[in-house]
Amino acid sequence: MRTDSSPGTLPAREHLPATDAGTPVLDVVIPVYNEEKDLQPCVLRLHEHLKRTFPYAFRITIADNASTDSTPQVAARLEAELAEVGNFRLEQKGRGRALRTVWSASDAPILAYMDVDLSTDLNALLPLVAPLISGHSDLAIGSRLARSSRVVRGPKREFISRSYNLILRGSLQARFSDAQCGFKAIRRDVAQQLLPMVEDTGWFFDTEMLVIAERAGLRIHEVPVDWVDDPDSTVHIVRTATEDLKGVWRVGKALASGSLPLDRITRPFGDDPRDREIQDVPKGLARQLVGFCVVGGLSTLFYLLLYSVFRQFGGSQVANALALLVSAVANTAANRRLTFGVRGGGGAVKHQAQGLVVFGIGLALTSGSLAALNAASSDPAHSTELAVLIAANLAATVLRFLLFRAWVFPERRESTVVASHTPVPPTPTMQPFHPPLPVRTGGDHFSYDDQFRAGAAADRNWRDATMRLQPVRPADNDPGASR
Repeated sequence: MRTDSSPGTLPAREHLPATDAGTPVLDVVIPVYNEEKDLQPCVLRLHEHLKRTFPYAFRITIADNASTDSTPQVAARLEAELAEVGNFRLEQKGRGRALRTVWSASDAPILAYMDVDLSTDLNALLPLVAPLISGHSDLAIGSRLARSSRVVRGPKREFISRSYNLILRGSLQARFSDAQCGFKAIRRDVAQQLLPMVEDTGWFFDTEMLVIAERAGLRIHEVPVDWVDDPDSTVHIVRTATEDLKGVWRVGKALASGSLPLDRITRPFGDDPRDREIQDVPKGLARQLVGFCVVGGLSTLFYLLLYSVFRQFGGSQVANALALLVSAVANTAANRRLTFGVRGGGGAVKHQAQGLVVFGIGLALTSGSLAALNAASSDPAHSTELAVLIAANLAATVLRFLLFRAWVFPERRESTVVASHTPVPPTPTMQPFHPPLPVRTGGDHFSYDDQFRAGAAADRNWRDATMRLQPVRPADNDPGASR
């Protein structure tokens, strides 16, 4: 999706350096609400697993969502007993609020979270974060719906989960397979740009984050997981499903209107230094071809219908010109928005003028075909006229796509050409954040504009590798938000 204004893109991904330092590589957040019984077994089991299998320094952060039982006392005791465990208390409920707050305050380059019930087998944790450490991917999710996943749960939850993901695929064109598995990770340099764009503070937080990331072209790695349903889960299915559907509608409307500037979180082509010198790389060609073909097919049917109507009142040449003119205006408008992702009214008149030039070329092809047909036969059948027009329109369609892509709606070119293979140092605004990676040797409801201003301000701080961000209490006050 392309917008008319683009503040910039993320730097290319790089492998995080493995050096000795005190900053944890991985920060695993466990959001909890009234989990006094399950919290301690969960943290001890996760801590033991990471100590035994994870090759880097790590931190486990308990994010308490305004619990009213003894969960805060259990969390405080775990923090005092285990050096790798931290505790954060929020006074408002909402899993999304907890993740956004703790992730925004974390200094670890890899941020993850998992549900307190540990339904997901922990052996999938290292495969989850490895692509983020290596620089291969931007986000990673556990998937219960992958072919090689092994899942134990009842038919009711299975039906709800698969239905929800089908809704996401049909309405938001999501390509990831499992939006709600409580087992995800993200690179911190991506989170600092992506989190201000995510509005939900509840269970829809995951879905909104993934949809925005996918639409911006970020790479999402999926890990098949072994997952056993927790029969004692406190999630209110009906209320959560209702809130999720409201979120799908809100995000879909924002994407359709172009109010999300996705160019803020796009990646440049290639992550090898040599690839960064490549210019004018075609973007989204396959998607544009599909969109253009769909629009073109509907435009052709519209054109033929108009031609058949206008032919009742005039000659073939006049009917062809009028039908092509009306369908060309509609075709340009549809391709502008749906195929090439141009939002807003800026440049619309210019695009229509250029589209009319393309229309003139199509008119010349179709009119020439009709003239040749009339020269060959003094009274051709109506079906023959339609067949000739279809063939001429196919030829015009190929040329129309090339002209639309290269002339009417060209990709934005914001970078300058870099000669040969001379290393070019990154500018201050494009300098990636790379905190050192220690190797363990021993045994809210904001408007989008407000969020972007906050994200831009935070961006200046995150680039200081010596700064340790402190947890900040969320400013929103929404006690009715669902957990």
